Order: sequence, then C-alpha cells, then structure tokens
Amino acid sequence: MKNKLRFLVGVSLKRKIATKWFFIVQGLLFVLVIGLLNLDVIVDSFGGDFKKTTSIYVVDETEKVYDIFEEAFLLNEKTIYGEEESNYQITKISTVEEKKELVGKEGGIIVHILPSSDKVIEVELLSKETIDTYAYNLLNSSLNNAKVVIAMEELGLTTEDYTKIMSDVSITTSLVNEQEKTEEEGMEMVMSTVFPIFILPVFMLTLFLVQMVGAEVNDEKTTKAMEIIISNVSPKIHFFAKVIAGNLFVITQALLLLLYGGIGLFIRKLLRPAESILGEIGSILGSMMGSSISTKLLSSLPLIIVLMLLTFVAYALLAGVLASMTTTTEDYQQVQMPIIILSLLGYYLGTMAGMFKGSILIKICSFLPFISSILSPSLLVLGQIGMVELIISIGIMIITDYLLVKYGLRIYKVGILNYSSSGLWKKMAKALKK
Repeated sequence: MKNKLRFLVGVSLKRKIATKWFFIVQGLLFVLVIGLLNLDVIVDSFGGDFKKTTSIYVVDETEKVYDIFEEAFLLNEKTIYGEEESNYQITKISTVEEKKELVGKEGGIIVHILPSSDKVIEVELLSKETIDTYAYNLLNSSLNNAKVVIAMEELGLTTEDYTKIMSDVSITTSLVNEQEKTEEEGMEMVMSTVFPIFILPVFMLTLFLVQMVGAEVNDEKTTKAMEIIISNVSPKIHFFAKVIAGNLFVITQALLLLLYGGIGLFIRKLLRPAESILGEIGSILGSMMGSSISTKLLSSLPLIIVLMLLTFVAYALLAGVLASMTTTTEDYQQVQMPIIILSLLGYYLGTMAGMFKGSILIKICSFLPFISSILSPSLLVLGQIGMVELIISIGIMIITDYLLVKYGLRIYKVGILNYSSSGLWKKMAKALKK
C-alpha cells in the first residue's frame, strides 16, 4: 500500500513539475518578482527619470508675489514631501509670450499671477500637458501661502495674529498604560505592512491548490484514465495520493517564491546600495521586536504553520471530493465556486480584522474551518484571541480533516467511476448514506 501511494504521489508530482510549462511559469514568476522589487531601476535603465527637473516660469504682474511664492514653494517641497534637492527650477519672466512657445514644445509650467480686487490675486497656469497632482499641490499650497502673506500686509496683521487665527486646536492623546500604547502602534504597523504581504500568498496558494487537485481528478475522469488507475489501486490510495501531491507542490511553490523574493532583494541591494529596502524591512522588524507582538508571533508561529497546513489539506480533500462527482471541466468550475467564495471570505475578514475590534462575531468566525488559518493569526496579533483560541482552531481543523476523510472518501469511491452528469447533489447524499 505504501509503495503504491508513494508511486502515485511521485507520478502526480512528476506531471506537475517535470514539464516545460512548469519551468516556463517559474521563469516568469522569477522575472516578475525580481522586476517588481526593482521596478524603478528597470524604468531608469530604459530612460525613465524620477528626478527630472521641471521648469516653472513665473509672470508676476503684482510685483509682490514672486519672492514669497518661490520661498514657499521650495520650503513646501522640502517639508511636505521630504525632498532634499528640488525637482523644479523656478524662473521669473516678464511676459507669458516670452516662454509660451518653449513650453508648448519642451514642456514646463507658466504661472501667470494677476492682481484681483476681491481675491488678492488670481493665477492662470499654462502647460503642454496636464499638470501632475504632485506639482499642482505644490503650486496650489505655495500660491495660497503667498496670497495670505500679501493679504496680511494689506490688512496690517502681524505674523503672530495670523498664527493665532489659523493654528489648530492642540489635542494630545495619551494612554495610561504606555505598554499598551506601544503594543497598539506595533499592531498597526504589522497589520498595515507585514500582514498583507503574508495573507495574499496564502490566499493565492489556496486557490491554486483547489484548482490543481480538482482539475487533475476531473482530467483523469474525462480521459477515462481513472478506470485503469482504479483497477490497480484502491480509491483510498488514489484519493490520498492526490491530496499529498497537491500539498507538496504548493509548499514547494511557496518556498520557490520566498527564494525569488530573497534574490530580488539581494539584486536591489547590489544595484541601489544607498537605498536599502532591506534596511526598511529591518526597521519594521526591529520595531516589532521591541514590543510584545514579537513574543506572540514567535511563540505561536509553529501553531500557525500547523493550522495553515491542516487548512491546505482540508481544501485539497474538499476539492478532490467535489471533483470526483463531476464529469466535465465546466461542472467542476461550477462546483468549486463555493470553495472560492469561502477562501475569499477568509481573505477579506483577515485583512479587515482591525475594523472589527471587540466584535464577538469576528472571534466566532476565527474558529470556522477553512478561514481560521488566515483570520486567527490576524486576531492573535490584534490581541483579540490568545493561544488557547488558536489551539481550539487547530482542534476544529483536525476534526474537519477527519470528517472530510471519513465521509468524503465515501463520496469519492462512488464518484470517480460515475459518469452521469445529472443529480450531482443527490449522488453525494446517496453515497453518504451508504
């Protein structure tokens, strides 16, 4: 029995790995991951320039705005957007016609400032193309700053008067428990940066596993290869072989993706040593290590991995059972929709767990099979559940896997050699009764 199981697992893995399409897909994934991590380097190499200097020509008919505008513009660019070197060259000109033709050919922005009796100043912007949001916001804030300064001078107000009028009310928020404050900041950092990176691959691998296991079983039925296989091995061995092979392949794919990401980060470090994305990741991890979140994650990581593996097994079992009752690819596409909806529910609840803080319903959902592998770790980081609840989720997942093996195998034994395309759910119910 063990030899037959090992043989079927090997054959199934060979069908997935020892093909030219597997290597083509891995090559594409390798290039894609590295490309995404080094996108700005690639754009630069093809002539892209993120630091291109834009010319701004100012026509000041009020003779009072230019100096204030230039100072405010450069200050805003540095303080608001953190630019050390300006990406703009500001020049004062006499008339719009002086640079209008040049701007129409080579680009740039003409800022035409006009006096206004009721609005202090009015401004007309001329450019070859639509002004991007970054530049427009800088122009808008700087011109408004200049307008306020001129209006203050005309009204005889001092800088102190303006500061008192325009300053916001000072509101200070503090927590009695400073440790709780540190933990909340760490949780927000994890949920906004680290966790989405973790959840998405798990979700994608789950969908990939479901599609792969179901499609392979369905393919063997449609090609009538199932009859030959079942004449030599029992349905139980065949069923387990598909589940084991599918999970081994998904785990291998996850490890390959981690490898591609590591290579991509290493290449980025070589190409851009001054801009270290590794340093940013290190600072995030460093902040996490300074809080109790690190203790929670490290102590619960083995349990989270076990829960994920059990969930992968459950998805593979369910996909295999449903695929055994179908006779065409179209049938399986319809049958797998509930599985996809279930995984989507877990994905969205996991990413939005922070919005439901304190909700009893979200805690109950963390025990539900199939979605607990994503939702439970999210709630654990947020402090809404503890290790006990995580262990309970694992226990429920073990029971789910057991029930899927016990009752799913009954359906599988009947379904793999049943080629009738009608009464799908009736056939399942009948198989369960037997």
